[in-house]
Amino acid sequence: MAPKKTQNVTDTQAAVEAIRTALGGVGIVFPSLRVDPASPGLQLVELGRVRVDVAVRLAGVLQQGTRE
Repeated sequence: MAPKKTQNVTDTQAAVEAIRTALGGVGIVFPSLRVDPASPGLQLVELGRVRVDVAVRLAGVLQQGTRE
């Protein structure tokens, strides 16, 4: 079995890839999306910065999802 720290990074990386895939499926790209390297023990995903048009598009997609 892998050490816990390695497992955490793997789980966090899987989360990053799942978010990247889901966003890509609706045509949204977060260029800075990654595992937060500064705090591996916390398993944080860094979404990073996006342009205002990307933020507005994401908000629209999320709002549509809540109506279903």
